[in-house]
Amino acid sequence: MSKKIDSALKDLIKALRKHASVVGGSQVSLKKAQRATARVQAAATVYAEVVYAKSGVGNPFSDVIDPGLEPATLESLTAERDAIALGLTGPIPTQHAAAL
Repeated sequence: MSKKIDSALKDLIKALRKHASVVGGSQVSLKKAQRATARVQAAATVYAEVVYAKSGVGNPFSDVIDPGLEPATLESLTAERDAIALGLTGPIPTQHAAAL
């Protein structure tokens, strides 16, 4: 195995173990979980780049599903963003606080 791939793999495994440790506890700190997630993403990116540079093989994580927003929500947000960018929407209405 290539030294660069081996090093990137070790960093990825370390990041995954840290992530599992952070999110596997009884109480999960959002900040710690976000940092651990960012480390895993960065390590996975480096690993994929090193593998591609060495072998030309594509990203092994390209099919990983992001458990974020539903596809319908993403489509709606994309359409809304595009409409705003093209100026197809009118001014955004504002609400005023109720007087007491």
